[in-house]
Amino acid sequence: MSATDLVKLTAVEAVSLLKQRKISPVELIDAAAARIAAVDPVVNAVPTLCLDRARDQAKRLDANPGDTDYAGYLAGLPIAVKDLNPVKGVRTTYGSPIYKDFVPDHSDLMVEMLDARGAITIGKSNTPEFGAGANTFNEVLGTTVNPWDTRKSCAGSSGGAAVALATGEVWLATGSDLGGSLRSPASFCGIVGMRPSPGRVAHGPGVMPFANLSVDGPMARNVDDVALFLDAMVGRHPRDPISLEAPATSYRAAVANPGKLARVAFSADLGGITPVDPEVRATVAKAARLFETVGAIVEEAAPDLREASETFQILRAAQFAASKAPLLASHREHLKPEVIWNIEKGLKLTAEEIGKAELWRGEMFHRTAKFFETYDVLVCPTTIVPPYPVEQRYVEEVDGHKFDNYIEWVLICSAITLTGCPAVSVPCGFTRDGLPVGLQ
Repeated sequence: MSATDLVKLTAVEAVSLLKQRKISPVELIDAAAARIAAVDPVVNAVPTLCLDRARDQAKRLDANPGDTDYAGYLAGLPIAVKDLNPVKGVRTTYGSPIYKDFVPDHSDLMVEMLDARGAITIGKSNTPEFGAGANTFNEVLGTTVNPWDTRKSCAGSSGGAAVALATGEVWLATGSDLGGSLRSPASFCGIVGMRPSPGRVAHGPGVMPFANLSVDGPMARNVDDVALFLDAMVGRHPRDPISLEAPATSYRAAVANPGKLARVAFSADLGGITPVDPEVRATVAKAARLFETVGAIVEEAAPDLREASETFQILRAAQFAASKAPLLASHREHLKPEVIWNIEKGLKLTAEEIGKAELWRGEMFHRTAKFFETYDVLVCPTTIVPPYPVEQRYVEEVDGHKFDNYIEWVLICSAITLTGCPAVSVPCGFTRDGLPVGLQ
């Protein structure tokens, strides 16, 4: 097969051929490298490569293939790892000038597990500084642009991962998500990104091992590939105290045998908590009606998430203060304004405010659980706007509503984060200008 044929394979197809030894990991590494060389000078999705390391890993995998019967075994498939997750021996910048020359001596727990299950890391995908913000740019590695229109943002913070998939540079890519960082780029780039339940994918080792707002998860070009990648990611790790055992049924098996949906709730704005661009609203509303073709009743409804905006702002800021305050003290001049703002906001919070936010989160969880006693699925837009100009740091206004800060515009995702529910963004249509729209 030619390099062009190889990059067009789905991940499931590539892994099948790898297991049959009809293609080799090195062939896929070379095909991905050629595609990156051709495309990345334009989009800047995977600015850090580790091809020699990948080829060495392919040789070791050939000699010792590991647990080939594991449901998510990847058999030597090359992947991209987000530049927030350390990979041993590979430059990891976190998108920050503070770490521009940092080379870790250990890998992230998720990366360790993927290595053991036949994944081969070929590069680090670009991210905004410390993953802060839904537009992928930083002072170290530059800006990642949307392949559907290079004048537009690819969103973030897993923007490099989404663009690498959309352009055929890799078959699978890792992402992470606090307020929508797996989902928003998937929507903007026309691919699939899934935020798993907290604990489903082992995370760390980090300074806040019990934190459960941020998760790692899979990104791919289609749902079956996402299921394969999630199968490769899941499982208990002794260094992550909230990590869960892999489920008895694999995710690919679940995708192949979906349950019947009876009632689907659709809300264009999650019960009125956020403005939504009219074209996005109409596109997702039309797509939601497709559930009727498989026998589901589709009704306009949403759980009561009225406290979501203030709750998320408080808990996010508290997390930034806990994890990043030392950097503010020692490297303030190297931090972007949005990160400084978020840390300082967290440092100003009182115990009463944080306690209030935790109680609100609990109330929203209970109301959401009650909601799903009636409905099987909640459907809404992934993002409230189509891809916007890349030079714009964040969305400042939608439909006459002005946002107070850089992260408020992603509430349609961050509200779902607070519920603890898994969430996935899938492509559902295009704008009049030919830009992707995602359904969450």
